[in-house]
Amino acid sequence: MSQRAESSNNQPSSSRNGHHVTASHPNSLNTIRIRGARQHNLKNIDLELPRDKLIVFTGVSGSGKSSLAFDTIFAEGQRRYVESLSAYARQFLGQLDKPDVDAIEGLSPAISIDQKSTSHNPRSTVGTVTEIYDYLRLLYGRAGEPHCPICDRCIAPQTIDEMCDRVMALPDGTRFHILAPVVRGKKGTHRKLLSSLASEGFIRVKVNGEILDLSENIELDKNHTHNIEIVVDRLIKKPGLEERLVDSLGTCLRHSEGIAIIEELPSDDNPEPNPPIVFSENFACPEHGAVMEELSPRLFSFNSPYGACPNCHGLGSLRTFAPELVVPDAKAPVYCAIAPWSDKDNSYYLSLLCSVADSCGFDIDTPWYRLKPEQQQILLYGNEPKGTADNKKRDASKDNLRRDFKGVISMLQRQYEDTGSDLIKQKLEQYRVDRPCEVCHGKRLKPEALSVRLGQYGIVDLTSISIRECRERIDNLQLSDRQFQISDLALREIKSRLQFLLDVGLDYLTLDRPAMTLSGGEAQRIRLATQIGSGLTGVLYVLDEPSIGLHQRDNSRLLQTLTKLRDLGNTLIVVEHDEETMRSADHIIDIGPGAGVHGGKIISQGNLDELLAAEESLTGAYLSGKRVIETPAERRRGNGKTISIQNARR
Repeated sequence: MSQRAESSNNQPSSSRNGHHVTASHPNSLNTIRIRGARQHNLKNIDLELPRDKLIVFTGVSGSGKSSLAFDTIFAEGQRRYVESLSAYARQFLGQLDKPDVDAIEGLSPAISIDQKSTSHNPRSTVGTVTEIYDYLRLLYGRAGEPHCPICDRCIAPQTIDEMCDRVMALPDGTRFHILAPVVRGKKGTHRKLLSSLASEGFIRVKVNGEILDLSENIELDKNHTHNIEIVVDRLIKKPGLEERLVDSLGTCLRHSEGIAIIEELPSDDNPEPNPPIVFSENFACPEHGAVMEELSPRLFSFNSPYGACPNCHGLGSLRTFAPELVVPDAKAPVYCAIAPWSDKDNSYYLSLLCSVADSCGFDIDTPWYRLKPEQQQILLYGNEPKGTADNKKRDASKDNLRRDFKGVISMLQRQYEDTGSDLIKQKLEQYRVDRPCEVCHGKRLKPEALSVRLGQYGIVDLTSISIRECRERIDNLQLSDRQFQISDLALREIKSRLQFLLDVGLDYLTLDRPAMTLSGGEAQRIRLATQIGSGLTGVLYVLDEPSIGLHQRDNSRLLQTLTKLRDLGNTLIVVEHDEETMRSADHIIDIGPGAGVHGGKIISQGNLDELLAAEESLTGAYLSGKRVIETPAERRRGNGKTISIQNARR
């Protein structure tokens, strides 16, 4: 024995965690030692667990498995980690109570993978939780090919002459200014930039939609994002403008990295100007003028305003009032058919319906289903359901009430948004449902992002199909040499993470599946696959029945995943009842013999043979065949009644 080893063995005892303990045992580096565990129903347990092994805690339900694994071992590991942080960081995490245990030695950093739902955030999906979507965004942002959202042709850069021709096609007398975007969605005061623009001779800038003079003292909040555009020139469209226009466009493109914005100004002849025209030296459709900004990962993020659908803000759905819930009974007369208004003791709504009925030519005693579709449309959505100019012309001859009536749906939506009463919101909530966004059709992204392809697929073509099909499409991507060089590393990471999900039996999920809709077992296996992808070593993982809800044919793949995590150099503690998992374990702890106050003792610890030989072990008795559950000779007869499920589309 070396001198250092001898000196370490002769060290005096020391105080640790408030308890007087002796010097570490020579094998303490390879074991986790628990002394005096009394959490919940545990009976002062002393235990040694081998490190870097697959350890299974088994026993009857309520015997104390979770109390030892989660409430003692993991809780102490979590508490020690939090105590290692600074006092400033600890104030945000709260105070963690010490479990009822005398001492735990050899404890590694602990990670709990339980059966709780991954996230209740509607923006969280399987792809974002596993970080596969982050790699897809990187892939499409660096190697994607933009296409026109209208005609689907590949988009190419625009020249200054093409930009000039497009501007000269505006009507004569159109007033507009040329803007050069220099800051887009960035935080800071931007004082240096504004000062340099003034020194270059520019007079005005557009900051967050407001035109300001550079001679003024422009103060910007450094904690908020800002958009800054240089007002390069202000022009009126007329013949002979080409030379000045080309010169101004050239100046604009030099300062804005190839992007120019033509924004029409309101005038007496044109009180509602058209939307701004965006030109790009990088990507633009020659036929429709659709412009694609420089591709970047944030364009494909539905959590960023630069990539999210502007209508649903990246949620893919909108919570709106459903006509079938607002009018649940089509046979009811009009005056009581509208459910949110039928229970109100208010003559206002009744008089409003009477006035609309008189204007539209029907009686409020008429059953709802006998109304003409146009009359139902006016009652629900008002006289301008789509807000078109043709509707406005037709409505000019109608009376003021009919023209100003916004519809029941719009009035309910406004009442829901304006009220400060939780009671009113709770009553109105029963008439609201989640509907797919009419603009993105549930795809969450802008049309520009949806029109970008890598090989033969867009990003939604990979996220909307099962993980098994996604892996097949990734393997069969048709890439150019340049695209392959750019995407090689990202593709390898995506393939490995998809394979991890396949290995834990989640091949049927899609990457765009909301995380809040996953079962506890699915969420647990997703986190397990994520941990394998992280490649951590020297970690203590505590799992709660990972095989629950898993088909038996996929159990072997799950065990291979757990073995792979162990072989990385980690310790796994698995609370489990599954026979195949117990037979595959390196070390088994049986806790019992009963539940509640009758449990909390270590009945057996060691390998499978020791468990089978334990006299008090109920689990060992069933595994060895000493005790069996007989198959009944005759099944209980049913009563002949059935439960019918129809139109289930969730």
